[in-house]
This record gives sequence, structure tokens and C-alpha cells, in this order.
Amino acid sequence: MMDLGQLVAAGLIQKVGPAKDLAEKEFKEADYDIGHAREALEAKNHKWAIVEAYYAVFHSAKGIMFLMGYREKSHFAVGEYLSTLSRDGKLESRYVNDFKAAMSARQAADYDYDYSREKAEAVVSLAEEFLDRMEALRTKM
Repeated sequence: MMDLGQLVAAGLIQKVGPAKDLAEKEFKEADYDIGHAREALEAKNHKWAIVEAYYAVFHSAKGIMFLMGYREKSHFAVGEYLSTLSRDGKLESRYVNDFKAAMSARQAADYDYDYSREKAEAVVSLAEEFLDRMEALRTKM
């Protein structure tokens, strides 16, 4: 696992200084995505529910990064950044695992055509809990 300095040195994240305006856009996008994930689930569009739920998770995590003064350069980097928050005691490791699980489910749905109602329900539920946790973290900043 990489620390913040290593992530910056490797070009996976960039130090930008806190950017509240960009963070707000990310949180707004996360809300949009989770709403569409729920709609897709209701419409039995399981693949799209998984994809949208993942992007809700991704955008909310990016919002936290912007609030803390960092910009991601890859989806992988967001997971690594969350790992640094967990190691620093700012985020429970469960949410790092949830981010990675949602990313894996999205990749499987998109590239391997591996999706189901059960998986979609699980990823949407995971995303809802993840967004709640990012909102709690956001209010502490």
C-alpha cells in the first residue's frame, strides 16, 4: 500500500489544495448517480444499476479528495487514497473494501457481462451506505 507521498510521486494523485466547489460538484453527481441506480434497479436494469451505483461511490470519494486538497488520476488511485484515510484512522477499512468491491462489480458488469438482480441490489445498498459515510466525513471537514 502506498502513502500520500508515494501516490503523488507516482502521479496517481495530485495535490491541488482544498477545492470546495469541485467537491460540491462531485457530491451532486454522486446523488444523481445513486438516484439513477435506484431507478435502474426498479426497472430491472441490473447492469446499469451496478454501473450507476459504482459511479455514486466514485464521485463521493472524489468529493472527499477535493475537500482534502487532492485530485485523482485513476479509479485505482481513489481506492489507494481511501486506504490512506483508513490507515490514518479517518475512515473504517470496511469502506475501502466497499469501494473496491463496487469497482470490481462495475468492471465485471461492463466487461464480463456478469450481473444479476442479487448483485445489483447488493451494490446499490453498499453505495447508499458508502454515500452516507462520505457525507458524515464531509461534515467533519
